[in-house]
Amino acid sequence: MREAGFTTFLVDDDPAVLKAITRLLNAAGYKTKSFSSPREFLSAHDPSIPGCAIIDLVMSELDGLHLQQALIERGSERPIIFLTGKGDVSTSVRAMKAGAVDFLMKPVKREALFSAVLRAAKVDALSRQKRDESKSIGDRLATLTHREREVLEYVIAGRLNKQIAASIGTVEKTVKVHRGRMMAKLGVRSVADLVRLADKAGITPAYVSG
Repeated sequence: MREAGFTTFLVDDDPAVLKAITRLLNAAGYKTKSFSSPREFLSAHDPSIPGCAIIDLVMSELDGLHLQQALIERGSERPIIFLTGKGDVSTSVRAMKAGAVDFLMKPVKREALFSAVLRAAKVDALSRQKRDESKSIGDRLATLTHREREVLEYVIAGRLNKQIAASIGTVEKTVKVHRGRMMAKLGVRSVADLVRLADKAGITPAYVSG
């Protein structure tokens, strides 16, 4: 069983290659969408759809590396598998550094293709999981009041309620209330969990002198 909704986007200006790879992937149970034009692919591309892109490196309209760069500039993290008829180490290194999952030689071997798509599926799933988690954390942080956010930064700095109260100019009882509400809104039960959440969100501890 393939992941529901996972699509392999094929981009190659050679109709014979598109047909052959589409048949291979469809026979293995993958959903495919084929494009003979890189610009057509960019125009129709929906980054919200789970999947990977299998792109020919050398195309007359727009080469694979430029297509990869165009996706990156749009903020897309679509996993890419490159196909090429020529072995070029420097080009493959550039592609991999830019995030390509694999670099396959034509004619593509069935096992190599399936292996690359499986890796791309794992990369895509992990990337989406991280983005979903990041959005969830951001949404929860947005519910905090200014004071609750301030208390959060002191808590992850390791300060006690009494110390936080002195730093922000209030009483310990008030800090306890803010702290409890902040923890509840963020859905965390311990300081350790709060520290992990803050780290994922890129929140730095409040600076405390002394």
